Amino acid sequence: MKNSYKFYNNKDCKYFPCHTVKNEDEFNCMFCYCPLYLVEKCGGNYKIHKGIKDCSDCMIPHSLKGYDYINKKLKSLPNYKEKDDL
Repeated sequence: MKNSYKFYNNKDCKYFPCHTVKNEDEFNCMFCYCPLYLVEKCGGNYKIHKGIKDCSDCMIPHSLKGYDYINKKLKSLPNYKEKDDL
């Protein structure tokens, strides 16, 4: 698969798919846990339930373009540093 570092699908996982989807072949398991969970304005479809962020309706990390979206969002955060800046 082209750009396979951005996408993989783990149908052997006992939780696969962890969200209801129309096409399991397009379900991206790259970000099993979303790196944007602690970002308040992540852009995803979440709810606050008893003070806890509930992202169960969000498909951004599991979409075909989720990798690019998440990386762009992380780079836009105020504390983000490029590897060369470390």
